[in-house]
Amino acid sequence: MKFYSWNVNGIRAVLKKGALQQFVAQHDPDILCLQETKAERGQVEIDFPQYHEHFFSAVKKGYSGTAIFSKTPASRYIDGFPADIIAAYGVTGDTYGDPNAEGRIIAAEFDDYWVVTCYTPNSKSDLSRLSLRYDQWDKACLAYLQQLERTKPVLYCGDMNVAHAEIDLANPKANVGKHGFTNEERERFQDFLDAGFVDTFRAEYPDTTDAYTWWTHWANSRARNVGWRIDYWLASSHIAPRVHSALIHPDVMGSDHCPISVEID
Repeated sequence: MKFYSWNVNGIRAVLKKGALQQFVAQHDPDILCLQETKAERGQVEIDFPQYHEHFFSAVKKGYSGTAIFSKTPASRYIDGFPADIIAAYGVTGDTYGDPNAEGRIIAAEFDDYWVVTCYTPNSKSDLSRLSLRYDQWDKACLAYLQQLERTKPVLYCGDMNVAHAEIDLANPKANVGKHGFTNEERERFQDFLDAGFVDTFRAEYPDTTDAYTWWTHWANSRARNVGWRIDYWLASSHIAPRVHSALIHPDVMGSDHCPISVEID
């Protein structure tokens, strides 16, 4: 079973370029999780008859959004955090609006596990959404995954908008304290690992450098591989031994992010 995650930064754009079609034909994922789709299902023409599709779109048009494509249908999908998690962690919104209305997280239940895909809120260049991340969203997300874990192991993927360690970005010293590499965001990511979730790429390649999943459009950064690893597959400890072949696919173009993948026995 091949599991892929990709922030496409607009599904209409990657379809228009032919990038998504080429990627699916070449990689043939069993499960494909997308973030930042920026569209409702009715706004796109998709011809992937081998897949069952589920979209969770933002209320705001052309913004955020997630989707899951799977060859085997999920037994159910849960869009967004449940009400008890929202209440417990006060995930009620900020000056940007209600993150629960932004199509950010889908949980899909399969026979042996949950697959959860998430487009974590960006803390913004002025850190104006950092408090949402630190005080509410990331805590709520971990609690939600732990809630799901009580029934089945969890495979959690997506654009988590944080580089965990210095090895995960090309210029760590220049970016300390900037969005995506604040102590607060890194602390909250560490919470997932402390709770038993495994960063599948680092488990397989603990010392690999220059392994990035996102590059700014500025200064020819992608061609020079001046990037950040901010997209992840995390796995519950009970299923992590079945996960292997964690890969990053920087050769796949079409977005400012590239896909990442794992295989499950």
